[in-house]
Amino acid sequence: MLRRALPRRTDARRIMLGTLLSAIGRGLTLPFLFIYLTDVRGLTDARAGLVIGWYGVVTLALSPLGGTLIDRMGARWVVVPCLVIEAIGTGSLALVHSTGSALLVMTVIAIGSSAIWSGQNTILASLTDDDERQRVFGLNFALLNLGIGVGGMTSGAIVDTARPGTFQTIYLLDAVTYLLPALILLTLPGVGHRLGRRRGVDEPSPGGYLTVLRDRPFRRLVIFGLVLTTCGYAQIEVGFAAYAVRVAEVNPRVVAWALAANTVMIVLAQLLVIRRIEGRSRTRALAVVGAVFATAWLVLGAAGLVTGESALLAALCVVACSAIFGFGETLLSPVMPALTNALATDELRGRYNAMSSMIFGISGVIGPVTAGPLIGAADGRVWVATVVGGCLVASLIALSLRRLLTTEQDGRATTATTATTSTAPAPTPA
Repeated sequence: MLRRALPRRTDARRIMLGTLLSAIGRGLTLPFLFIYLTDVRGLTDARAGLVIGWYGVVTLALSPLGGTLIDRMGARWVVVPCLVIEAIGTGSLALVHSTGSALLVMTVIAIGSSAIWSGQNTILASLTDDDERQRVFGLNFALLNLGIGVGGMTSGAIVDTARPGTFQTIYLLDAVTYLLPALILLTLPGVGHRLGRRRGVDEPSPGGYLTVLRDRPFRRLVIFGLVLTTCGYAQIEVGFAAYAVRVAEVNPRVVAWALAANTVMIVLAQLLVIRRIEGRSRTRALAVVGAVFATAWLVLGAAGLVTGESALLAALCVVACSAIFGFGETLLSPVMPALTNALATDELRGRYNAMSSMIFGISGVIGPVTAGPLIGAADGRVWVATVVGGCLVASLIALSLRRLLTTEQDGRATTATTATTSTAPAPTPA
């Protein structure tokens, strides 16, 4: 399954190697930003949430510019500088000492990260064919989570809130790992250039973001993504951790184990899921994602109900929630970018991917800001009801999208192609 999921072109494989290496650094710091700002640097919970939310605001504001530059200049001329900026900002987190300095550093990080995801997805899409793109995006996500898991387990054995130097070390190491994919991209001179051809003076413009937003199927996909990520991904860093520790009353170490379970689920299940969904409706897969996320939050809600009776059962519910959520991610990760790029044209591919990444920027603002007050209401029951309901609404939106797509865009016409490809000899690597 791994061999089948690998992209045919060697250049694409090297890009994915860069993803893995940088993800290890990301994993060193990802679970600990909120804890670092509050328990080590002394920010209040509200101010730490504001800082994290500010990152989402800046990312959201700059993502459209990143998509435009990718289409006009080529992804490599945007991604490489952004990776360098991200490295500078991440390393500077080691020097944060106040709310103001935290906001400044997170602004730098947001500037760097605003175009990295959309740029890398554009590059991968340009290096893969339609019949392999869904598999490649799924494998790329598995590598991302494998790296995050390795980094998270490493930092979990290092960090200590009583020793700020341990946190400074992991942020500096994270900064170094952001330079590795930049170096790999620099060694691939033929990768990441402008996709759309240059037009003459009298030729009409291919359009901009208004053209993208006029694409009704893509607009529906964006709405689905906004609802799902606001009630899903955006709740992981703040809502999930806060509910687990303060309502379910589990030890913070259980949260770390839960994140590890999430990673293990993704790494072990991703290739199998890729194989199972190939040739099947992408919109139905997205609908299943909403149902799986809702189930995960219900299990977490159960942890808050049983904590007084059994601490062990509450801990198991927290870990199970994260693992179930990870299974949903294995469905979402190959389908969402594949569908985005199936709807995109070469001239506007950067903007389509930027719009897709903006979904996370918007939810990254809403999630951290709303999670605290919702968890504080009725012992977290309001928060659980909100995120469960939101995920189910996302499922309904996904089902409504199917009638707007062609069979090819929905992934239902790839079965014959898959059979042909599987019987063909594997290409010899360059």
